[in-house]
Amino acid sequence: MKSKYREYQQLNLPNIGKEILEKWESEQSFQNSISIREGNKPFVFYEGPPSANGMPGIHHVISRTLKDLVCRYKTMQGFK
Repeated sequence: MKSKYREYQQLNLPNIGKEILEKWESEQSFQNSISIREGNKPFVFYEGPPSANGMPGIHHVISRTLKDLVCRYKTMQGFK
C-alpha cells in the first residue's frame, strides 16, 4: 500500500522546510484557510507581553503552547 505521506530517507530540515513551504505557496494554503471561514464568527485571543518582568522561563514556553493549542482548536471549530 502506497503511503499518503512522503517518507524522507535523510533528515535535511532546510530542504524539507523549503519543499513544504513551496507546496503551501503553490496551493495557497494560508489564503484558503482564511477564505473557507469567511463570514464565520471571529475568535479573538488577547495576550499580554511574553516576558514583562525578568528572564524568560519554561512558563513562557508553556503559555505560548497553550495559546497555540487554543487558537488551533477554535479554528478547527470553524471560527475565523
